[in-house]
Amino acid sequence: MGNSIAEPLKRKALGKGLESLLPRISAAAEERTASPAVEGTPREIPVDAIDRNPFQTRTRFEEGALAELAASIEATGVVQPILVRPLPSGRFQLIVGERRLLASKKAGKRTIPAILRQVSDEQAMEITIVENLQRTDLNPMEQARAYDRLARDFKLTQERMAQRTGKDRASVANFLRLLRLPAEVQAKVESGELSFGHARTLLSLENPEAILNAAQKVVALSMSVRQTESYVQGLVNPEGKEAKQKLKEPLDPNVREARDLLQRALGLKVTIVDRKGRGKVIIEYSSLSDFDELLETVESMRRA
Repeated sequence: MGNSIAEPLKRKALGKGLESLLPRISAAAEERTASPAVEGTPREIPVDAIDRNPFQTRTRFEEGALAELAASIEATGVVQPILVRPLPSGRFQLIVGERRLLASKKAGKRTIPAILRQVSDEQAMEITIVENLQRTDLNPMEQARAYDRLARDFKLTQERMAQRTGKDRASVANFLRLLRLPAEVQAKVESGELSFGHARTLLSLENPEAILNAAQKVVALSMSVRQTESYVQGLVNPEGKEAKQKLKEPLDPNVREARDLLQRALGLKVTIVDRKGRGKVIIEYSSLSDFDELLETVESMRRA
């Protein structure tokens, strides 16, 4: 990549918009575009002269929303120009605004307002990825792959990616972790069968086969994220699940009486887990002073 990405890294993140990533066009470069428009001024470009963005990280466009946008464009036109770069062939390549371009074609528009920028492949790729990450309609897997591409192609750390996209570092890390999911589970996240919360919870299982099996059950039973958390916790810690189940079982009257006696004597909450004469006694304390008093009580009982 050379220094193509080093310069943008010194600038501020996209809090001030995509302009912070776009280099200014020199007078000579502007002449080469053969455009009468001043830089930053939209010009009408034939939609058939614009090639699709090869760096696009979005893989899905919701048809209903696209149809609504097409209807709006047909009635009032394109409110926000798209961003393109001129190609040596005389055509143009899209950088930002694929939904607007697709909707314009759907609306039967022959031209679309566009702003021209002279940028390299690397700069066009970074602009596309970062702009997409600032949107709210990317599905979790699209976001994960976008962050991964920034890391691989631009060698950006999670901290740098967070700064460039206005996200917090923990969020970036959580999205990148989704790439550890089996391909089948990633597909369920991408289709909306599983949410980001479901996916993040399933990652606690580590083993790909266990994750896939759990994901299939979560989808089949339409589990909520909270239910999925409980289910996964039971798989990760089956002993804890069994202990909790035992706590829910009704106590034998004699066991209950013994528990109440201990609670009165110790002044602390006591739980007795009993299973056919075998089990354990759990004494809960909330401070070191409670613990010290417990030891003194036990010692005094021993001496009595």
